[in-house]
Amino acid sequence: MKKLTEDNARSYTLTLIIVTFFIRLLIAAYTGLGNGESYYFRGALHFDWSYFDQPPLFFWLGGLSIKLLGLNNLGLRFPTVLLFAGTSWLLFLITRKLFNAKAGFWAVTVMNLSAVFTVAIACWYQPDAPLMFFWMLSTWYIMRVIGIGEEKPLNPATDSRKIYMLWIIIGICMGLATLSKYHVLFLFAGVFMFVSTNKNQRHWLKHPGPYLAVLITILMAFPVLWWNYKNNWASFVFQGSRAGTSNEGLHLHIDWFLRSILGQAVWLLPWIWFPTVKQLWVTYKLRQQATYGFIFWMSVLPIVFFTIITLWADLQYHFHWQAPGYMMLFMPLGFAIDKKLSDSKAKRLTRRWLNFSIYFTIITISVLGLHMVTGFWQSYGPKWVVSLGGGTVDPTIQGVDFDDVMTRFEKEGWIANKNIFAGSTRWWLTGKVDWALKGKKDIICFNPDARNMAFLVDPNTLIGKDAIIIGEDHQDTVDEDVNPFFDSVTKLADIPVIRGGIVEEHLQVYYCKNFHESAKPFKENYPLYRQLKGLPPFGN
Repeated sequence: MKKLTEDNARSYTLTLIIVTFFIRLLIAAYTGLGNGESYYFRGALHFDWSYFDQPPLFFWLGGLSIKLLGLNNLGLRFPTVLLFAGTSWLLFLITRKLFNAKAGFWAVTVMNLSAVFTVAIACWYQPDAPLMFFWMLSTWYIMRVIGIGEEKPLNPATDSRKIYMLWIIIGICMGLATLSKYHVLFLFAGVFMFVSTNKNQRHWLKHPGPYLAVLITILMAFPVLWWNYKNNWASFVFQGSRAGTSNEGLHLHIDWFLRSILGQAVWLLPWIWFPTVKQLWVTYKLRQQATYGFIFWMSVLPIVFFTIITLWADLQYHFHWQAPGYMMLFMPLGFAIDKKLSDSKAKRLTRRWLNFSIYFTIITISVLGLHMVTGFWQSYGPKWVVSLGGGTVDPTIQGVDFDDVMTRFEKEGWIANKNIFAGSTRWWLTGKVDWALKGKKDIICFNPDARNMAFLVDPNTLIGKDAIIIGEDHQDTVDEDVNPFFDSVTKLADIPVIRGGIVEEHLQVYYCKNFHESAKPFKENYPLYRQLKGLPPFGN
C-alpha cells in the first residue's frame, strides 16, 4: 500500500467502501436474522403510514427490497448495506471539508472497525442505517448553508435564492431522517444550540430559512403523526415511557448508569471508545472554533442524554442509541489519527493501535460469522465461551433462522391448512417464528408486551380457527395468556433447533383448538384481549 496522501485519500476511501460493501453483502446473505430483525420483518410485508416501534422508512425500504430481490435475508437487508456505504462516503466528504482528506479516510476506517457500526448498523435490518445516512446528508447541507468548512460562505444578501434552496433540501433530508428514527430530535437541537451559542451564526435565528426547513420536516413527518393520531399516540407513548420513571417514583440506579457506559465501550470497542470520548472533550475545549463547536453540539446531545437517563430509566442493552453522536466524533478522531501519524514520537504507537484494531475486527467478525452459520464452536471451542451471556443457550443462536419451525409446519401440513394460524409467547420469538414461516401464516403474540405485532394482524379475523403456538420454556405464559382463548391446548413434541448437526435448544409446540374471546375478565393491558373486545390494542 502506497503512503496515504491528500491526493490518494479519496481513492483509498472509495476502495475501502467498495470492499467492505461486498463483504457485508456476504454477511447479510448468509447469516440469520437476529431477534429484532425477525420481529421487524412483518412490517416490511404490511405497508402502513407508520408503526408502533419506529417510523416507517426502513419498513418501506425493506418491503421494496424484498419485492425486487426476493423474500430472503439479503433481500431484507440490502438497503441497510447500501445506505451504510453512502453514510461512509458522506463521512469522508464532511471530514475532508472540515479537516483534510486523510482525516476523512481515517474517520471512515475507524467507523468500519467499531463493532456497533461495522455489523449491527451496517448489515442488520434496523432503522439505524437510514437514520445515519440522512443525518449525515442533513449535516452536509447544513454546513454548506451556514458556512462551516466553506472557503467562501454564502452571503444572505447576494445568495438568497441559493440559501433558500439549501434550506428546502435540508428540510427534505431532515424529514427523511424523521421518517427513519426519532433520534432526529437531537439533530434539530444540535443545530439550534450551535447557532444560539455562536455569535457569528445567531443571525440564522431571524432568517426564515431554518423555519422553512422545520416546516418541511413536519410536513414530511405526517405519516408518523397520522398513524399515531389514529392509534392513541401509541408509538410516542411507548418510546417516551422508556425514558420515564416507574410507578413507584424516581429512584437512582448507578448500576444501570455504569452498565450503559460499559456497554457503549464494548459496542464501540474499548480501545476505540476511549479516544472517541476524548474527542468529545477536545471539541468542548475548542468549541469557540466553528468546526469544533459544530461537531461538539452535533455529537454531545444523544450521547449525554441516553447515558444520563439510565440513572432512572432502564434502557437495558440499547447501547447503540448514542451512535449518531459517536459517528460525528469520528471526524475529529480521524484528524487526530492523521496528526499522530505525522508525529515521529506517536507514529509507532498509533500504527500498532490501528493494526490491532484491524486484526481484531477482521478475526472477530470472521469467527463469529462462521460460528453463527456452522456452530463450529460448540464442537471445537471451549463451551464456557458460548455461555458468557449468562444463560444456558448460546446467545449467537439469536442470529440463526429457525428453519426447523418451517420444516415441522410443512411436515404436519399446518402451513397449507387455512384454518390454522401461528402464534408465540414473546414479541421477539413471534418474530423468529414469523420469519421462519416467511409470513405465510397469520401470527399473534400471546403476551401483554406484543408491541408492533398487535397492529399487523387483526385477531378478529381468526376467531374459530386453530393455532400452533411456539414457546421457549414459557409454560407459565401458555397457562395464563394462551389457554383462556381456546377450547383446549395440547402440548406436542418439541421442535429441536439444530445448527451444524447439534441440537442447541428446544422450542415447545402447542396445538390450540377454536380461538375465541376470553370467557372471563382478563388483563386490561393485554392487546389481544382488548382487540377481541373491539378496543384498540393500546390506549383508551
